[in-house]
Amino acid sequence: MPTFYRFLTRTRWLPLLLAGLGALTGARAAIPIEHWTHASGARVYLVASPSIPMLDVQLNFDGGSRRNPARQAGLAGATAGMLLAGVQARDGQPALDENQLGEAWADLGAQFSAQASSDRFSLSLRSLTEPDLLARAVALAARQLAAPAWPEKVWQRDRERSIAALKEAENRPGTHAGRAFSRAVYGDHPYGFEPDAKTLGAIGVADMRAFYRRHVATCRAQVTLVGAIDRAGAERIVGQFMTAVQPHGCVALPPVPEVQALTREQTLRLPFAAAQAQVLIGQPGVPRNDPDFFPLFVGNYILGGGGFVSRLTTEVREKRGLSYSVYSYFAPGLHAGAFQLGLTTRPDQADQAIGVARDVVRQFVEQGPTEAELQAAKDYLINGFALRIDSNRKLLDNVSNIAWNGLPLDYLDTWTDQVQRVSVADIRRAFARVLQPDRMVTVVVGGAR
Repeated sequence: MPTFYRFLTRTRWLPLLLAGLGALTGARAAIPIEHWTHASGARVYLVASPSIPMLDVQLNFDGGSRRNPARQAGLAGATAGMLLAGVQARDGQPALDENQLGEAWADLGAQFSAQASSDRFSLSLRSLTEPDLLARAVALAARQLAAPAWPEKVWQRDRERSIAALKEAENRPGTHAGRAFSRAVYGDHPYGFEPDAKTLGAIGVADMRAFYRRHVATCRAQVTLVGAIDRAGAERIVGQFMTAVQPHGCVALPPVPEVQALTREQTLRLPFAAAQAQVLIGQPGVPRNDPDFFPLFVGNYILGGGGFVSRLTTEVREKRGLSYSVYSYFAPGLHAGAFQLGLTTRPDQADQAIGVARDVVRQFVEQGPTEAELQAAKDYLINGFALRIDSNRKLLDNVSNIAWNGLPLDYLDTWTDQVQRVSVADIRRAFARVLQPDRMVTVVVGGAR
């Protein structure tokens, strides 16, 4: 029986586990976040949550896909994937290949993962906090940070699999729509770089090793810990992780340019034999630190983020039957992520659906929501807030976002107040400032011409 299950079946922990799960699903009066700077330069954020004998840790670095060279799109993601491919022999410990490494984590009942998003290179650890188990999990994670193996054969295999997956994705209209939309909205900005067979073929193990050492640096590290641990324990864990990457140094990174605003309307029609036409409409939106984040967030729930109760669904689906699903969202990051509206429809109805969707957006930008729509959105969002933080993992994600985006430490405590304060005038002003309906990109894949 794996260690994780042996541990949970010990009678003395079951009441704590069940009580902790109940506590996480209830409302929180406050979520105290401790913050300090480690001696290495890493910024640390801790939420002590002793109810469950579990710890989640996330390390974030400025090494997301925005740091990819255009000719090596996919480099950050490939580097993250290869961190799980084994560790070198070190300090008298034998090397572990990817299978042995997976077995070692399974035996601990712990999890270690790596991923690259648009902005972040992230490493995550989840472990139970029984002292021996936690110590071994932290030590193993530190080994992966300090001495990844970078096996050439594994990368050759994974690259072939990735290229095959990309080729298979070419059979889906959504793939073509997404790529065309990203190119049109982001232009030459790295947010719009998409990996393909050529860019993956240009990536070698040496490139991944160099990318890892350049970006995973203590001076730019942000470490978030949520779980049954105190500050002293958190400091020890951060120390082990930072010691593992300290030899990387701290090479200055070049600035990344901002996403440029669109200057004109553009419609791209791509032929594709499919039963449904894929439609994407949008433009650059805002960075996450935009002061109008909450008016845009609440307003978009009304416009197209609220599922069956959104305006787009009412006008496009319910009144006219042009699409089963239609949505909109903002994707803010360190730079202006896209505002995107999407729908699928019959090819011969694509133009009609586009016209209706554009009209809905234009009217919303000009007039904003009604008071009734705003109150319904507030009620839903505020009443559902507890579901955003009802587990260690969700709380970790939220606190990591606070750290990464430089948000106030009481952000979660004031979230519902921020939503409640949004007015119709706020939404109208924010949408009029951010969106330009007459300068949006429209991509149609498979629609009748």
